[in-house]
Amino acid sequence: MNLAIAGAEPKKMMCVGFNQDNTSLSVGTVNGYQLFSLTSKDQLETLHTNFTEKEACIVSRLFSSSLVAVVTLSSPRKVKICHFKKESEICNYSFSDTILSVKLNRQRLVVCLEENLYIHNIKDMKVIHTIRGTSPNPLGLCDLSYQERSYLAYPGSSQDGTLQIFDTEALKPVVVIAAHDNPLAAFSFNPNGSMIATASEKGTVIRVYSVPDGARLFDLRRGLKRCVSISSLAFSSDSLHLGASSNTETVHIFKLETQAQPSSAHKEETPNTWTGYLTSAMKSSAAAYLPSPVTDMFSQDRAFATCRLEASGMRTLCAFSSIRDVPYVFVVTEDGQLHIFTLDPLKGGECVEVARHRIDEFVQPPAHVSSPPTDRPLTSPSRKQDSPASDSKSYHDVETGSPPADLKLDDDSEFPPM
Repeated sequence: MNLAIAGAEPKKMMCVGFNQDNTSLSVGTVNGYQLFSLTSKDQLETLHTNFTEKEACIVSRLFSSSLVAVVTLSSPRKVKICHFKKESEICNYSFSDTILSVKLNRQRLVVCLEENLYIHNIKDMKVIHTIRGTSPNPLGLCDLSYQERSYLAYPGSSQDGTLQIFDTEALKPVVVIAAHDNPLAAFSFNPNGSMIATASEKGTVIRVYSVPDGARLFDLRRGLKRCVSISSLAFSSDSLHLGASSNTETVHIFKLETQAQPSSAHKEETPNTWTGYLTSAMKSSAAAYLPSPVTDMFSQDRAFATCRLEASGMRTLCAFSSIRDVPYVFVVTEDGQLHIFTLDPLKGGECVEVARHRIDEFVQPPAHVSSPPTDRPLTSPSRKQDSPASDSKSYHDVETGSPPADLKLDDDSEFPPM
């Protein structure tokens, strides 16, 4: 979550994000960035602290490796790929516009600009594809699945909730989903890329679609309160739960399970009661006599569990993880706090907060901090495109140099899990 994006007021904490499997947390501040391990609820183990990359507005770690992508406000058009264990910069790429988000998995690194997406091969960091002239995306909304598939999702329109999904391995479009009537506010893949959850700027209904066919699977109602901005959506590792956090004090957790069909005996007995007659009549006549938004409410599921924060009006980020086989919900608030809640995966209900940690207070840097290395972009800035049409172009259409010949970012011996 880039807190410095879209002209937001400067804050001590500039970005925060979980790695792909939610085992670590990255925090960028005006003083640098820090990586925390999330293997204990009682204390946060600091994995790495960097004081040279000041005003870090994007910090993305690749799983539990020592590879991290960093963007700073002082160089907002440049992404640096660093080996934080060795405290060294491996390479960097410069672009024609401000970098709004960076996504990684074991095959690809994706850099999102407002109207362009660059897809890099994680093995050697070469640009293998670029998607130009996308609909204006000032918040840098995009997501990259990270297990069996490598799908990229990004907004297909700035006027409505159209969602584009692109296969970053086959380098071809997969499906276009008309997810909402209003522009998208958040979306997220489940771990294996077989589902994607979406929310619009209206924020009352969350939908889940299957990938790659784009069929709608679930309609989930967060609530009727207006002026709600959903800031994050997150699946559990088994894809049975979906969390939604917003600028309210409540994080909603939905259970994703197919509702059992009533048996034939139950179908025959139901009309023999007044309740049965009423229910049957409502269901049969709703589609004919009520507006579609009202009939949709009959099939929308409510929250299975909730996490309550003490304050509202802040952007939040949620994630699921297990510590010693106990399921927890992590909620980060933009005021620099990590809240940890227990989750009963069978009964749901009100989640209990069991720990809270401050994550934006770094130890003071030493008196003399060496200055960061001189930036040497490996690419020339790409030229602005005059054509407004959205299309995809392959790597040879992008002006670029060559990364180091011996660069092998998928080498497990060079980037072991930590």
